[in-house]
Amino acid sequence: MNTEKIIIGSDHAGFAYKERIIQFLTEAGYEVLDMGTDSAESVDYPDYIHPLAERIEGGEVAQGIIICGSGNGVAMTANKHQGIRAALSWNEELAILARKHNDANVLAIPARFVSLEKAEGMVKVFLETAFEGGRHERRVRKIDVDSRC
Repeated sequence: MNTEKIIIGSDHAGFAYKERIIQFLTEAGYEVLDMGTDSAESVDYPDYIHPLAERIEGGEVAQGIIICGSGNGVAMTANKHQGIRAALSWNEELAILARKHNDANVLAIPARFVSLEKAEGMVKVFLETAFEGGRHERRVRKIDVDSRC
């Protein structure tokens, strides 16, 4: 059984997917920290994604899942935070490459463009895939503005 903690957040467009992915993760043995939203009523995604990113920045959790209609808004918001590498993915291959080559620590899902089954598949491979390191390590170190060479 997995004991890793995963943080998850969404806006209204991603709410239904968030609820199902929480169930999927819980059944897989993950501890899930739900940052909201708590309904399909219209909300502003930054109100949920900034606190989520701050928890990752602070070391409370290592990886997160964020969901909105296109995935773009939540990814842009999360990526404003140093140390966050949110990757927008719409298939498993992109989710795998985001982990292997970019050491992504947040998966952004476009709920209006992928099926729930595809979203669950992306979550699964994202959480199971390790960073390759090697030549990618140098590149990842250059992502944060404060750490550029």
